[in-house]
Amino acid sequence: MEKLKDDLSNYNPKDYDSPSVTVDIAILSIIENDLKVLLIKRKYPPFRGYRAIPGGFVDIYRNETLKETALRELMEETNLKDIYVEQLKTYGDPNRDPRKRVITVAYFALVPYNLLKKLNIKAGDDAEDAQWFSLKKLPCLAFDHKKILKDLCIRLEGKVNYTDIAFKLLPKKFTWSQLQKVYEIILGRSLLRANFRRKIKSMYVLKELKEFKKQKGAGRPPLLLKYIKINTL
Repeated sequence: MEKLKDDLSNYNPKDYDSPSVTVDIAILSIIENDLKVLLIKRKYPPFRGYRAIPGGFVDIYRNETLKETALRELMEETNLKDIYVEQLKTYGDPNRDPRKRVITVAYFALVPYNLLKKLNIKAGDDAEDAQWFSLKKLPCLAFDHKKILKDLCIRLEGKVNYTDIAFKLLPKKFTWSQLQKVYEIILGRSLLRANFRRKIKSMYVLKELKEFKKQKGAGRPPLLLKYIKINTL
């Protein structure tokens, strides 16, 4: 059978409406025993003065994938790179943006707090400032960003039970208490220490280091651990 060749000579892209596409990236970290998200304050309309997830329009003249655009936006907003980034969902409700039909692809990034302390995070040119907010106490948000963050919380609560996503919020060296705290913060409930450690050991390979966490006060400092891989046995 002869392979047909596509004939695009009669195709006119102006015959079809072209929506705009944006990429939003929710940056999460555990700060003061709370899961927080970095929100910028919009400088220009629409929603001027409202908080929003950092992001921007996809530049059709750049030779970038959507994820590459998200990583670039992340770097421009925070100077962060080589961290965990995952696509969350695509949002395309007709009235989500009052300017025109805008479809956004939402991503999220998980950042260990020890990395944040080394950075001077500042807002981009189209924002007044950038601040951290608890996911449990969000301000009024622009567009449909409240829904995006609600969906993100559901995603994290699910994935923490069967993937190694919790380790993305920890430094490379951590304690059992720090690991359990990450799980408790994401799940929103306390966990029994013995049951938690038994489950983690069955799911992941951790290495006990010959190092101890520095701490103030009396008492034996806790042993440090390192995540190796998912347990495939």
